[in-house]
Amino acid sequence: MLLTDALVLHAFDYRETSRIVRLATREAGVVSAVARGARRPKNRFGSGLDLFSSGVAHLALHPTGDLHTLHAFDVGRARPGLGESLVRFRAASALGELGLRVGPEDPGGAVFAALTEGFEAIATAGDPTVCAETLGAAWRLVAAVGVAPTLTHCASCDGALDPLEPARFAPRAGGALCRLCAALAPGARLIPSEARAALVAWASGAAVVLEEGPVRRAHRRLLREFVEEHLADRAPLRAWRAWETEDR
Repeated sequence: MLLTDALVLHAFDYRETSRIVRLATREAGVVSAVARGARRPKNRFGSGLDLFSSGVAHLALHPTGDLHTLHAFDVGRARPGLGESLVRFRAASALGELGLRVGPEDPGGAVFAALTEGFEAIATAGDPTVCAETLGAAWRLVAAVGVAPTLTHCASCDGALDPLEPARFAPRAGGALCRLCAALAPGARLIPSEARAALVAWASGAAVVLEEGPVRRAHRRLLREFVEEHLADRAPLRAWRAWETEDR
């Protein structure tokens, strides 16, 4: 039996009385587990499997399969604030989807830590700052699995980039490019210096203020394009794409 700090990222009904949950865990990365009897009126899980809740999961890991068994979940933090605002809920759903996609590659707890920090920031943010908090958490989550973009030097030739100048950003190349290398990267997107400065700030954990509307949508699109390029299956991030179209 493995007892591990865990975070509920997704849950759905399974058969008549059970549920399958997707958990980000400190020791085992993102795992799927069946919670038998969780849909019965009286069950040992109670409200512990609510979306975005944190606690201690009691897991029996299957030695060869991908579906494990969840025997209990001791709730430590419920985060009702994420459900009290549609803006926060959609942002948390987008971040949770990102965690589901990158988490299985991380058995060391970095994804769990980044998601926990991100959900805490979103849950306590006012609606105007939710977007920036979510983007910062998402970029740090990407960095946690080792695919952070190169921002201060050219991702191709490693030449230093002027922080006051715009730069081309190419997801396939791994980040920002100098002018010469950008000419060899079709589809590289031109981003202003302030956008690149925001990415650098998020990577260091600093706060960023974003204008509403096009600027926020552009930042969401930039991250999605980068992540979808580096995911193994390159399947679309559906919740993130839905969040991308919001004005806030």
